[in-house]
Amino acid sequence: MKYRKDKYGNELSQLGYGCMRFARKGAQIDYAKAESEIMYAVENGVTYFDTAYAYPGSEECLGRILEENGCRDKVNIATKLPQYLMRSTKAIDKTFREELSRLRTDHVDYYLMHMFTDYSEWERLQSYGIEEWIAARKAEGSIRQIGFSYHGDTDMFIRILDAYDWDFCQVQYNYLDENSQAGRRGVEAAAARGIPVVIMEPLRGGKLVNLPVGARRALSESGTGYSAAELGLRWLWDQSGVTVVLSGMNSLDMVRENIRIASDAEPGSFGDKERALISRVRSIIREKEKVGCTGCRYCMPCPNGVDIPATFFHYNLMYIEGKKTGARFEYARNVGLQKDPAFATQCIGCGKCEKHCPQHIQIREMLKRADADLRPLPYKIGIAVARKVMKR
Repeated sequence: MKYRKDKYGNELSQLGYGCMRFARKGAQIDYAKAESEIMYAVENGVTYFDTAYAYPGSEECLGRILEENGCRDKVNIATKLPQYLMRSTKAIDKTFREELSRLRTDHVDYYLMHMFTDYSEWERLQSYGIEEWIAARKAEGSIRQIGFSYHGDTDMFIRILDAYDWDFCQVQYNYLDENSQAGRRGVEAAAARGIPVVIMEPLRGGKLVNLPVGARRALSESGTGYSAAELGLRWLWDQSGVTVVLSGMNSLDMVRENIRIASDAEPGSFGDKERALISRVRSIIREKEKVGCTGCRYCMPCPNGVDIPATFFHYNLMYIEGKKTGARFEYARNVGLQKDPAFATQCIGCGKCEKHCPQHIQIREMLKRADADLRPLPYKIGIAVARKVMKR
């Protein structure tokens, strides 16, 4: 296993274990299966285990496994405060104490504010005294390091990054998301500030494993010997700004394979052949795109607040993945829950964006089509309700 250092010089396995997708028997986590997989990971050098209050049964399962196998002190636990549900310091403290109980521990090594999408969410937590609360938990030793997980655009990510003395952060990042959400610019901005970056969704929930036929052929003919999963993971570990890559492993075969890859992947190991392969595979995946948007953001800022690149990214995603529900949910979460609306319906047709688009996209027309597909009536209603709840 290769290791990378956190902000304070502690070594973390560059492969982290994502505990959201434990195998289940009906509604319950298959404890015996999860235990065998986690213990194999621990015995083979994995030291970072990521869970959350909102993952049903996950904290309890992880805590029980670590306690019953006497290995709590051999690993780092990362879990998350559901900040979107918090309305007071009392609620924050109650939730955190419940997490400690679930995890059967007296401290959390890496604690995150879960799922920021907008700076206003941090401001709301500040109004509850979150900074003082964090300082108190650090002083008593129940929280070792503090961070946040993020879904939103790059500029907002960097604003949150600079708003507090964070110990680490967690972002969705993979070769398909290179220019969406925090993106490469965000990852590099964190690295420049000395803030370690934990990666979630490195393979887009398996989407980058089940590649189109043409992409599989390109991979097979590349001479690298990589599997689809290995290509995606090595693309991340090639970057020095990446600290830990989380994998939601739920089979021993997957654990073994990922540990094998993590045992020799390191920054700077990609050459021209590997970069060309990534470009080719990504191009094939994107053949089903509706809009030729590269995410360059030359069209931004929109004078009326439309997030044009995010709209087109999620619109394309609906057709790349062939599953509209997932892309609509991502759009609702990543764009719909921002403090200031950024929907395509805010476009007033000024045309400023089209003057700057290197791809010469008919942005105004495509925004109308994208919004109609991304926000059918049930989603419009759902987003409106969620926004009201988040603003309470």
